[in-house]
Amino acid sequence: MLYHGYMSGNITTFIIMISLVKTSPKSIDFETFVKALDADLAIRDGDDHAFYHQFNQINNLKYIIVLYHADLAVACGAIKEYDKSTMEIKRMYTLPAHRGKGYASQIISALEDWTLKLGYSRCILETGINQPEAIALYKKNEFQIINNYGQYEGLETSFCFEKVLK
Repeated sequence: MLYHGYMSGNITTFIIMISLVKTSPKSIDFETFVKALDADLAIRDGDDHAFYHQFNQINNLKYIIVLYHADLAVACGAIKEYDKSTMEIKRMYTLPAHRGKGYASQIISALEDWTLKLGYSRCILETGINQPEAIALYKKNEFQIINNYGQYEGLETSFCFEKVLK
């Protein structure tokens, strides 16, 4: 990313390095984000948190991305196999001070690319009614609302999405 600034009438160019790093569930940065995400979800989900939390364990995740902005970890996301053609997006999180900068969309795009490279053709995900920012993010990234799947069937507090990848 390039940013332009002005100093004493001269144009100064700032290069901000953004890197997307594939990692494991043992990544300290990823573990830190998951703890922050779980704390936020505990507040948002209230009494429903224990139910949702059981489906968000990280030890069986193999495909994780952490986004770094100028060597600072600011966002993460993961995918895991749902079925032979589908990956489920999990554990999306961006530090509050870095939201609104497009980092989550960059992670989604990278996860979609990784999904295709692994031979899968669609992504699905679940998010909650108390996460309007997430709902807006997925709609912005061309995910379509679908009937709730798996353990989320019949839950009025869940929204499920899918995107068929090209």
